[in-house]
Amino acid sequence: MELSSPVSIINGLGPTRVKILNERGIFTYSDMLYYFPRKHLDRTSVNSINKLVKGELVTIIASIETFGEKPIKRGKIFQVIVSDGTGLVTLSWFNGGKYIKKMIKIGQKLVIFGKVEWFNGFVITHPEIEIIDDSVSSGGIIPIYPLTKEMASVGLEQRRLRKTIQFIFDSHISISDFFSELILKKYKLIPLDKALRLIHCSKNNNELKSAIRRLKFDEHFFLQLLVALKKYNIQKVGTKALLYIGPYFKIISESLSFELTKAQKKVIQEIHDDLKISRPMNRLIQGDVGCGKTIVAILVSSLAVGNNRQVAVMAPTEILARQHYSSFKNEFDKVNITCCLLVGKMKKTERVSILKGIKRGTISVVVGTHALIQEDIEFKTLGLAIIDEQHRFGVNQRLKLQEKGDNPHLMSMTATPIPRTLSITYHGDMDLSIIDELPKNRIPVTTKVVDQIKIEKVYDFIKTKIALGRQAIIVYPLVK
Repeated sequence: MELSSPVSIINGLGPTRVKILNERGIFTYSDMLYYFPRKHLDRTSVNSINKLVKGELVTIIASIETFGEKPIKRGKIFQVIVSDGTGLVTLSWFNGGKYIKKMIKIGQKLVIFGKVEWFNGFVITHPEIEIIDDSVSSGGIIPIYPLTKEMASVGLEQRRLRKTIQFIFDSHISISDFFSELILKKYKLIPLDKALRLIHCSKNNNELKSAIRRLKFDEHFFLQLLVALKKYNIQKVGTKALLYIGPYFKIISESLSFELTKAQKKVIQEIHDDLKISRPMNRLIQGDVGCGKTIVAILVSSLAVGNNRQVAVMAPTEILARQHYSSFKNEFDKVNITCCLLVGKMKKTERVSILKGIKRGTISVVVGTHALIQEDIEFKTLGLAIIDEQHRFGVNQRLKLQEKGDNPHLMSMTATPIPRTLSITYHGDMDLSIIDELPKNRIPVTTKVVDQIKIEKVYDFIKTKIALGRQAIIVYPLVK
């Protein structure tokens, strides 16, 4: 058998079950083998009922002794009593536990996970359970697969999935490796066929860890390969190089009421070096709130306009777009660069006028929200696209903005801290610039933890500051 063999030829899978698997994206033996367990239960870490402690999260393997419903004031409670030979535990579900009733029967063995409580005996309320049988290797690692209601309704539960996986391995499936023996030895990896077997059928934690390590290596390797290919394709595409500093950059930078930090100057230089090359820039600017990303965006935009190119600045919310527009316009008015705001809620006449200006090129910089990627927006010479809080936009949204021009340079900004390793993997197709220095004129942030009994003093403090014309923001969690 081959990895491309269809699951429809597996014993025990009729047309209905095959259809449900297909809906989950499982069509072949390969798809089935890559349907990894969502977790593994180590039988060596199972708790005995006679050693349970109130308040602990535990894993128990026990058999069903009896079950039934118990009326309460607001409905019913469904209870299952289980035993592992050392004691009894009651499992409880409110509202009748309808889906549980259909799954269980007396004598079945369950894997139970939940928090132990005490009400005239040990009780676990709304535990997570899995039905197992003696076909699961004793003393080993039990794979627990992700299930849907549709799968359970046609008998595609844990035991069936385990038997299906075992059927594939018993059919002497041929699994070729991606890597040579040299690579496996260099990175201390087990072969792929062994990793796939052990992820489903490990006898101990060491086997499972070696399987997970190999499969994670594959995942990251192919992610990096995809990212490298994306970066290669970006670099192959030509675009207009923005060679000149132009007349605006110097005037704006010298008129600032503060001095740029070394980090800001370094990042601007990195961006300008990119713009001077005849391939689209694809750079992510990362920095904490208050580090001065906006003025960097303004100065870089002035470089683009100085090369007779338009700039589009897209923000995720109208509030942020208006803030950016105010900052951009304040600086661009000094050098007569035309700048406009384009958001969803605008008068039709105003919007039409802006669209004409963008199309004719009389508007050099447009700041807006998703409104910038609507079909009726046409730029004459879009040369630079700037996306703020870029992680809040989808890939297609960013692509639509870039498609408004002829392979424009792309600059993304984020205040979300991204560890170096994550930035390499997730943003590997982008060059990374970090503004790791706050401007000298920034007031240090003071953080204090106030006890609930002193909350009235906090409110008095807020009232005092508001009376002086200051502002306060109170943020409440949606879920307590």
